[in-house]
Amino acid sequence: MATLPADPAPYTFEPDSTALLVIDMQRDFLEPGGFGETLGNDVGQLRRTIEPTAKLLQAAREQQLTVIHTREGHLPDLSDCPPAKLNRGDPSVRIGAPGPMGRILIRGERGHDIIDELAPAPGETVIDKPGKGAFYATGLGDLLAAQSIRSLVVTGVTTEVCVHTTVREANDRGFECLVLADCVGSYFPEFQAAGLRMIAAQGGIFGWVAESPAFIAALQRT
Repeated sequence: MATLPADPAPYTFEPDSTALLVIDMQRDFLEPGGFGETLGNDVGQLRRTIEPTAKLLQAAREQQLTVIHTREGHLPDLSDCPPAKLNRGDPSVRIGAPGPMGRILIRGERGHDIIDELAPAPGETVIDKPGKGAFYATGLGDLLAAQSIRSLVVTGVTTEVCVHTTVREANDRGFECLVLADCVGSYFPEFQAAGLRMIAAQGGIFGWVAESPAFIAALQRT
C-alpha cells in the first residue's frame, strides 16, 4: 500500500489494483491550429498538462502500473453520435465537418489521435469512446473488472467535461478516484478551479485531488 497527501484527506492505493487513466489527450483538443483552437480556445491552458503527464507516464511505466488511454470520437457515418450532441454550434465546425486535421472528432482522422508527446506505449490499452464519460458505450468497465482494478488515477482533458463525467461514472461504480490537478486541464481557468473543488468537496464526494509529484513519489516508494 502507498499513501500520499491529497484533498480532502490522504489517498491510499495498492499499485496492483490501480490504473492510470489518461483521458482524451488528442490533437484536436491540444494542438495549435486544431479543432479546439479554431473555436477560439487557448490551447495553452491544456498544453500545460503535457509535461507533468509525460513524467507521470514514465513513472507509471517504470513501476508497471496499468495505463489506459481514451479518445473521444465517432464512426465515420456518425451512427454513434446522437442529434443532441451532433447539432450543436456552427455547422461548419460540428462533429464530422472538415477540420484542420481531418474530419472533426472522427475515428481514424489525424486530429482524433493522441498527441505524440503522450503516445501510448506498446501494450497499453486505448479506449475509443463516443461520449464524454469513459464508461459509456465502451468496454472499460469489463476491462477494469478483469484486472481487479479498484483505484483510478485520472488525468486528461477537459476537467469539467470528460474528466468530470468519467470520475462521476467511476464513483457510481465504486472506484476510488484520484484526480491529479497538474495533469488535467480546461480551456477556462475558472472551470478548472471549480471542477477540482467539486471533486474533493464534502469529504471527497467524487474523489481526491493531488499533484502528480506527490503521486509519483508515493508510487516509487512501493
